[in-house]
Amino acid sequence: MVYNSRVLALLLAICIAVITTLVLSLFKEADTTMLLVAFGVSFLISCLLIFIALEFLIFREVNKIYKLMEKLRKKKLNKLNKHKSGIFNPLEKINEEIFSFAELKQQEIDELKKLEVFRKEFIADVSHELKTPIFAAQGFVHTLLDGAMDDKAVRARFLEKAAKSLDGLDALVQDLLTLSHIETGQIKMKFENIDMYKLTQEVFEQFESKANKRNIVFRIDNKPGKVRVHADWQRIFQVMTNLVSNAVKHSHEGGEIVVSFEISKKYVTTHVRDFGEGIPPEHINRIFERFYRVDKSRSREKGGTGLGLAIVKHILENHHTVAEAQSTPGKGSDFSFRLPRV
Repeated sequence: MVYNSRVLALLLAICIAVITTLVLSLFKEADTTMLLVAFGVSFLISCLLIFIALEFLIFREVNKIYKLMEKLRKKKLNKLNKHKSGIFNPLEKINEEIFSFAELKQQEIDELKKLEVFRKEFIADVSHELKTPIFAAQGFVHTLLDGAMDDKAVRARFLEKAAKSLDGLDALVQDLLTLSHIETGQIKMKFENIDMYKLTQEVFEQFESKANKRNIVFRIDNKPGKVRVHADWQRIFQVMTNLVSNAVKHSHEGGEIVVSFEISKKYVTTHVRDFGEGIPPEHINRIFERFYRVDKSRSREKGGTGLGLAIVKHILENHHTVAEAQSTPGKGSDFSFRLPRV
């Protein structure tokens, strides 16, 4: 800004000197009256030049700054327009700095608004999800206390249902804690060389009894043997557990769940595919959000906390990668993620 001011001052001085010299050279042999007229003309032209310079290079820009500050005072930041100043404008730097500051504050305000909306939605979702199992367990326990305790068959059935509701509540709380710890950095990733083939086999063993009840078959495509990647075993085990659990819930009876590994020079991409009900296209971009359910009533019937895919997303982000999903309604879904190959 100092440099621009000096340039402007220098240009004005040169203009005035040139005009004065030209006028004086024209009237150097004139009498006193003509000299006074010459000086008067020179003075008026110089004043006009200075006025034009101040109007177009300074006053106009100052007016823009005042308007910008007025919008800031009224908090109408979303109506700001960037003005491009002239190359010699000494106030250009000030205007641009104010605009950049206002633009930054507008972005912060927009982000805070989004966070506020998210916070409200999250509290509402958590309250609803906690309320469901608590009310169910309360209902069963109060029914027993009101006299159903004497019937052994009723007592056993109601206690089993109450226990199931409390188990669901415990799972929800654990998922919430896991998600919170990952987001706040309390859970640190312990990277090592792990075998995805062995890890997948162990995940399949977890769901073997559940899959057998519905005649669902697990398969590792091509059986590549050791598939070594650099990752946190415990967290990737959690990722695969959530993806396979999700696939089991949404597979048809007698269906198949296939895990395959796409191996390149630098990466291993793991695919978890089912051939179940699939996900409608309008939902595919939101399935990794907390508590987002494609069909809320059917999802609750199948169990789950609504946080499984959100946990998958955050674990993979801490591995500097992302979870991807492709799905065709009625034909199944394919979830995948990429990890660096050892």
